[in-house]
Amino acid sequence: MRILEWLPRRWLSLLAWGAMAWLPVCSGTDARRPGATSRTPTAEPFVVVLGTAQDAGYPQSACRRDCCAEAWRDPSRRRLVSSLAIVDPLSRERWIIDATPDFREQLHRLDAIAPFATSPSRAELDGFLLTHAHIGHYTGLQQLGREAIGERETAVYAMPRLSEFLRTNGPWSLLVSAGHIALRPLVADEPVRLNERLTVTPILVPHRDEYSETVGFRIAGPGRTVLFIPDIDKWEKWDRNVEDEIARVEVAYLDGTFYSAGELPGRDLSEIPHPLIEESMARFETLPPAVRARVRFLHLNHTNPALRADSDAARELTRRGFTVAVEGEVVELGK
Repeated sequence: MRILEWLPRRWLSLLAWGAMAWLPVCSGTDARRPGATSRTPTAEPFVVVLGTAQDAGYPQSACRRDCCAEAWRDPSRRRLVSSLAIVDPLSRERWIIDATPDFREQLHRLDAIAPFATSPSRAELDGFLLTHAHIGHYTGLQQLGREAIGERETAVYAMPRLSEFLRTNGPWSLLVSAGHIALRPLVADEPVRLNERLTVTPILVPHRDEYSETVGFRIAGPGRTVLFIPDIDKWEKWDRNVEDEIARVEVAYLDGTFYSAGELPGRDLSEIPHPLIEESMARFETLPPAVRARVRFLHLNHTNPALRADSDAARELTRRGFTVAVEGEVVELGK
């Protein structure tokens, strides 16, 4: 009887992969960019990029400058806030890293990629993994409350300070007390086994920690591993060697908030420190080309010219062996 119950579930999972035929695929360091022919989908677990922009999205509120003008006119140029989904087609499980302000759109896209939900009005996620308490990384949780979806006991994995912040500050505390979310503890450098094929490890990084710690995640599957660090102050402030971390994984999604200094006239970038893409490229240029190609920049601010594929900055980035993450790109985690 158990075999009869299992077979439909497994075959439905495999059939669901038909929705993924359009997606670019990264197998190891072999990145399939938009327009390339994607391989035959498999049942291996994978990561998919749900967004690539900084916390405020692209275009940004109140931006009337040239950097946002085309995105206001042309919706196809808009970008959602940085986020990854982790999917296991065999178990029909889905997790999202960071609950962004664009959660509604990102969940809709995930439903098209991994259509495992059976309810017409529930998110049916197996959990969120939160990096920190800046607006682009946790405020999407509000969509789980009674004013919106009304989820029940959705797992939210968070570090100790962030868990306490959510538990003791409204409106997030109501999500906890009303049972819409269930907080799950994270401990730095301690792997969390999501299922028998997937493990996620939080890694502390230096950042502006007003309300919480900040972590990145190492996502490990049966054969491949992905690094996700959307926010960090500067690579040299980290107690780890970022080059070593890149070498350990097949794909590294890294903070690319600003391309160069001077992008925000009238703003002091020392108050919002991030590694400039120019700095990161100079630092990583000594890496072997195959390792350098693992770097995908995301979390791009609306002022960052690399957001626009036809910009000189984007062409220079490509010329030097790096890429910008693309919404919808997939990294398989299987053997």
